[in-house]
Amino acid sequence: MEGIEFQLMAKAAQGETSAFEQIYDRYSGALFGVILKVVNDQAGAEEVLQDSFVKIWRSIASYDAAKGRPFTWMLNIARNTAIDRIRTRDHREGSKIQRLDTHVYRTGTDPMTAATDGIGMDKVMAGMSVEQREVIDLAYYQGYSQQEISERTGLPLGTVKSRTRAALSHLRTVLKDHR
Repeated sequence: MEGIEFQLMAKAAQGETSAFEQIYDRYSGALFGVILKVVNDQAGAEEVLQDSFVKIWRSIASYDAAKGRPFTWMLNIARNTAIDRIRTRDHREGSKIQRLDTHVYRTGTDPMTAATDGIGMDKVMAGMSVEQREVIDLAYYQGYSQQEISERTGLPLGTVKSRTRAALSHLRTVLKDHR
């Protein structure tokens, strides 16, 4: 375990609130940007961000550095919380989950997108094929399993898995080059 982010996680896991405050300061902007793209509602995104950090605080002792970086761990918690919120809302309202491709893949300059795209996902996603973006959109932003994506799109499960693997490989390459 190396780096400030791992040290902050270890201190927060021991109950040190100042370390958790630093974690919040470092990552809340990027997490909010992803949450906002999932829930597509400013007030809802703020609530999900708060719920996410409560979950992070409660489960921080279970974080395992061997399984990934702290940001990735927190991002999964935030994304899952956002997807849960949408599914609950959609179930209650009987509405469909909104597709995000009209928001995620914009080529124009939208001040809201620029302000909330804390990790540069618009640029990263633009480097993927349309097929890869669709799979990532369905899996990551809308919460579908690979089997559900296969059923929804009519693609063979193997094709869905291959596209997911290729998209994740692209993301890994871009993020390594970004460091």
